[in-house]
Amino acid sequence: MRRDPLPLCIYATVAALTWWLGPVAVAGFAALAFAGYLRAWRGGLRQSACKLRDVRLVLTYLAALAVAGVAGAVWRVVT
Repeated sequence: MRRDPLPLCIYATVAALTWWLGPVAVAGFAALAFAGYLRAWRGGLRQSACKLRDVRLVLTYLAALAVAGVAGAVWRVVT
């Protein structure tokens, strides 16, 4: 019996959705992560397991990603 290559179809569909919704997804996930890290920072977290370590640096990075995602989404609509 032959193996159904359904996972390849699923991967292609996910890749297509990511290509189309990429900037929106980046902005959304970055905003969600920013909110989580901000809440953790307010709760006393000062060191993260993230490579950047300092939570303030992580927040800056996530804010930059969110801005880049919004800019990419706007650029995609305008052009």
